[in-house]
Amino acid sequence: MTPSESHYSISFQVSLTCFLLLEIVLGLSSNLTVLIIYCVKQNLVSSVSNIITMNLHVVDALVCVCCIPLTAVIVLLPLEAETATISCFHEACISFASVGTAASVLAVTADRYDITARPTNRVMTMGRAVALLGIIWTGSFTSFLIPFMEVGFFISSDSDLVNQTTVDHTNEFYTELGLYNHLLAQIPIFFSTALAMLFTYYKILQALNIPIGMRFQHNLRRKNRKSRNSISLSTATHAESPDLSQCSTAQRRSGNPPLGISTSVSVIIALQRAVKRHRERKKRQKRVFRMSLLIISTFLLCWTPITVLNTIILSTGLGDLTFRLRLSCLVMAYGTTIFHPLLYAFTRQKLQKVFRNRIRKMVVPMVEGDT
Repeated sequence: MTPSESHYSISFQVSLTCFLLLEIVLGLSSNLTVLIIYCVKQNLVSSVSNIITMNLHVVDALVCVCCIPLTAVIVLLPLEAETATISCFHEACISFASVGTAASVLAVTADRYDITARPTNRVMTMGRAVALLGIIWTGSFTSFLIPFMEVGFFISSDSDLVNQTTVDHTNEFYTELGLYNHLLAQIPIFFSTALAMLFTYYKILQALNIPIGMRFQHNLRRKNRKSRNSISLSTATHAESPDLSQCSTAQRRSGNPPLGISTSVSVIIALQRAVKRHRERKKRQKRVFRMSLLIISTFLLCWTPITVLNTIILSTGLGDLTFRLRLSCLVMAYGTTIFHPLLYAFTRQKLQKVFRNRIRKMVVPMVEGDT
């Protein structure tokens, strides 16, 4: 297969390179900030959930350092260059990023379900968490080695390797050698993680007594209920005002409040406290529902296009159009390196408190020095 052009279009290269550089800067800075905060505060590292979350941020940081720059190199290199070795490393990094990210997200999802379902008697102990992380890194490193095994990188001699991996341009590396076997490891792990996330967060919402089916109908009912409550409250206020005036007159004459009034006041206070607790519980349920929806939709939005395209490549092969689409889908998949710190780390109150304290300790001496 011979491409019609020796380079990608300038607009395609510039747009993809800008997005990739933005993902490197934002993803690396945010993930490193989270890791530094976890390492500075010792009591955060001692938690099983924080260790599993830190593993996800380590994987994202490695993706920003290794995978995204290689993708930028593939985009900027001319198509006629002999880039088979670089393409092999690029495919290995993509395989590592896909398997490592999906497995790490799956581990965080399982840990959150364990916290919600068994808060007092947790299954995810420190030993099991370390074993789980060992399995994740073993699988990710194995997926990284699969593209090299396909070209016989470890068993062929140097002359054979040069003959096998030297092709005219990047696309022929895929079309002539047919290096698609590593995609078979990326597709099942994505669908397994997606199904596990849907099931797990459904169980989490069920454990917190959050009705999913009625959530979207609740907004319309709440508007109607507000209008009815305002009318009923105004009517009740007008009806109770003569009674309250009579009670206040009787209280002035007798000097001591009647027993019924004191009982009514205590009942009103108890009702106010109950309403306050109910509102706080509703806010907490709404926050959990929104976060669950954001976590699931972000993972599916970023990794579904590249997984669907990998499935198409396995059945039809790789052409010029699908190769460019694959690079664009990779840019979307790398977006999780930016979203993960926002969804899994900065939403935690303890980490927010530590982050604010560190910023305050850095800013206050600078302000005092200027004054």
